[in-house]
Amino acid sequence: MRRQSQRRSCLSPSDCRNRVRRPGGYRFALASCVLHVVTVFAAATQLTPTHAAAPARVLLVCADPNNLPFSNRAAEGFENKLVELLARDMNAQLTYVWWAQRRGYARRTLNEAKCDIWPGVATGVKNVATTRPYYRSSYVFVTRSDKPLQGLTLDDGRLKTLSIGVQMIGDNAMNTPPAHALAARGLIDNVRGYMLYGDYEQPNPSAAIIDAVARGEIDVALVWGPLAGFFAHRSDVPLRLEPVTARTGIEQWPMVYDISVGIRPDSSSLRTRIEAILEKEKFAIAALLRTYHVP
Repeated sequence: MRRQSQRRSCLSPSDCRNRVRRPGGYRFALASCVLHVVTVFAAATQLTPTHAAAPARVLLVCADPNNLPFSNRAAEGFENKLVELLARDMNAQLTYVWWAQRRGYARRTLNEAKCDIWPGVATGVKNVATTRPYYRSSYVFVTRSDKPLQGLTLDDGRLKTLSIGVQMIGDNAMNTPPAHALAARGLIDNVRGYMLYGDYEQPNPSAAIIDAVARGEIDVALVWGPLAGFFAHRSDVPLRLEPVTARTGIEQWPMVYDISVGIRPDSSSLRTRIEAILEKEKFAIAALLRTYHVP
């Protein structure tokens, strides 16, 4: 028998275009940014268990149905593959609760016990228990390989004359670290914002900023690494990726983050079990991340 995975009903997609507002600081904003936060979708689909024995439990996973390279409804993202690995090692039936990355994610999923875990959370985010990290990545500069723009830093004088794309969340206080860093340096007039969530009715809406670099609409983009690595590799135009750094090395917001599995604060035993699997499968997870070109 092969493992079966169910998709559970959630809410309507009417909130997909809501702007993200989040009390409690930027750590949660990054988790929603890079990764995952709420209101949408429902469906149901089952996978057949790979174990001969019946699954001992159900593992409920919160995931976005349209957010490659992290997750999608077809289970093509690397977080889909990660939770499949977790469910297999736990002898659990994998069941998705589909929510788009929008306002209220943790409150309306983990905190209301609609799911057990939420992969792709910044380590130490508030109001969510997090496991040991399973990867670490950074924001990157994305430029065309045929342009002489290698070696950029946040303090590079060339940025003043370039058109710059940056991921935006919506409210200035909750924007991405690169958006804050550019604003602090007075780089505003030549900066173009790309909403992190984009047009949710289109597939892979967050890839628009990478497409803009490839088409030459902007000279450089500052993008969260896993998203940049995945879509740059798929681009017909060769693209260059380099870590976002500053000459001073001092920033209000870091550009590098550890990423963990989010768990309800009252689920310490589940956290311990998942951490043991993350340690056991660390080489398989590293290989998975390389497959998705996570820098």
